Amino acid sequence: MLRMLAVSTMLVSASGVRSATRILQQRGATLGQSIAVQDRAAIARAVGRQRSRLLTASAVPAAEDAAAVAASSAPAATDALVDSLKRRKVASLLAEGEAAIGSQVLLKGWVRTVREQKTFAFVEVNDGSSLAGLQVVAPSDIETYATVNELSTGAAVSVVGEVVASKGKGQVLEVKATSVEMVGECPADTYPLQKKRHSLEFLRSIAHLRPRSNLFGAVSRVRSSLAQGTHRFFGSEGFRYVQTPLITASDCEGAGEMFRVTTLPTTVDAAPGAVAAAEPAPAPRGDALAALEAEIATQGAKVREVKEAKKAGTAEKADVDAAVAALLALKAQLEPAAAPAPAAPSDASDPYADDFFGRAAFLTVSGQLSAETYACALGDVYTFGPTFRAEDSNTARHLAEFWMIEPEMAFCDLQADMDNAEAYVKYVVKHVMEECADDMKFFTEFVDKELAGRLERLVSDDFARVSYSDAVAMLQEEIAKDPSKWEFPDVVFGTDLSTEHERWLAEVKFGTATFVYNYPKAIKAFYMRDNDGCEPGRETVAAMDLLVPGIGELIGGSQREERLDKLLEKMADAGLEEKDYSWYVDLRRYGSVPHAGYGLGFERLVCYVTGVSNIRDAIAFPRYPGSCEF
Repeated sequence: MLRMLAVSTMLVSASGVRSATRILQQRGATLGQSIAVQDRAAIARAVGRQRSRLLTASAVPAAEDAAAVAASSAPAATDALVDSLKRRKVASLLAEGEAAIGSQVLLKGWVRTVREQKTFAFVEVNDGSSLAGLQVVAPSDIETYATVNELSTGAAVSVVGEVVASKGKGQVLEVKATSVEMVGECPADTYPLQKKRHSLEFLRSIAHLRPRSNLFGAVSRVRSSLAQGTHRFFGSEGFRYVQTPLITASDCEGAGEMFRVTTLPTTVDAAPGAVAAAEPAPAPRGDALAALEAEIATQGAKVREVKEAKKAGTAEKADVDAAVAALLALKAQLEPAAAPAPAAPSDASDPYADDFFGRAAFLTVSGQLSAETYACALGDVYTFGPTFRAEDSNTARHLAEFWMIEPEMAFCDLQADMDNAEAYVKYVVKHVMEECADDMKFFTEFVDKELAGRLERLVSDDFARVSYSDAVAMLQEEIAKDPSKWEFPDVVFGTDLSTEHERWLAEVKFGTATFVYNYPKAIKAFYMRDNDGCEPGRETVAAMDLLVPGIGELIGGSQREERLDKLLEKMADAGLEEKDYSWYVDLRRYGSVPHAGYGLGFERLVCYVTGVSNIRDAIAFPRYPGSCEF
């Protein structure tokens, strides 16, 4: 075989050096598929010797060829080899295992560590495709070894070499480099990430660099896999993916905690085309508008305080209703007057008539209402996108910007809604356990020792289902044993269950993911379907929450109210104007059908699957009160 390679290099001119080299490489690779690894190395040496002879011979005929021969020496050979190689990802090489030994590869990534010895250097290269990097052994006699001396943690490199069996502990492969190129240097004295454990607080301060750490690289890969699994699940179930708007004039939840979208100057008085109101009591403008918005924010905070007090048993439903009514009254002062046509002159009584949309607009808190319109046409749909809440909360469970998965299903009741939610959660958890096995092992070893067992039980066990009334009775019985162990010991019908109640149900009482369904009407949203035949004072709606061990609530959903008269009645009770939701009400006028859906906070799912406790570590660039960096 070596003799065949030698013959193939004869009688070639200097201008054919590169072509001959490529032919040798191709023939060597072909032959190498059927011979032993050690013979492949011999072939590679033979190719090098024949190429050297070729270059020497080509220099004899004419002196002017000498420059061409010099130009096509080792650097040119490396260029030709690089040109013929396709970049390989570290993850694909590690997955290929021993079958990759003997192949020539091109790696590109970032340096994790560099260890120089007398005659060679070890360089760990990671390209983000996997938790583990790949060790590169760079002999000191390669022409680019000077570059190796300049490498430091964080530098970007391009490496050409041969995959060989590794003698190192815990690794099957390594790459013996023939060329190392610096793509982007990284000054060691200022680079904030080094090969040591950094605190989560520190890593949050450098969110633009933290994906290069083991933890956040693993979180990012798992998040990506969960997203891909989401689309695969709904696609396999016949759902259509709908992109709902981020800018809206409707408040899906009715909580009033929305971000305003406006192009007006900071004071409405300065808006182009604004004119003085002719009415004796004009709409608020300038400082008055700012004061009103501040008053609304203050009242919104009071609503949240009263709701928390009600959870704790120190306030009544009437207190919550009064606080909400006061908030709605203040918000009503900002309601825009109806314009006869889009081209009508600005209404001086409406402070947002000259705004971009001709009315007050906000960032959406949910895509549910919009998704319902398509479910009532396409059957089963889902939306997956960012949502926003202007909630002044600095807890480890809340973000101002987060992603929601919201399926809506026509001809569907609450039981089928729960069936779909259970199937979805099991599918994506199993998917990520298979696709990101190394990352999941890392989380179990360094983040949560019980994570793997908890997820395996979730996938294999049936989810429990219990009515809200029965759950309250179970909690009352348990709390009575020792009320001092509970932060919120007062639980009665109408209590909005806290996280400690939810986790006890999922972790202790049932020991698995648990659906709680048929919640009190008074603590749920206007669009949830009223249950028929309820006792007076104990009215419920067809709503459900999925509680999971370690987190509490993961999913909230319901059967939607499809009866026109009931929906209008519920909207009036909630203080919502029919004209503001006319398009939503129309779904009940024209071919209304029973339908249901649910919402899942994607970052909470990421936290649950990875064991990460703070939701700010489950998204690339977290947004929360006082922080909008990067």
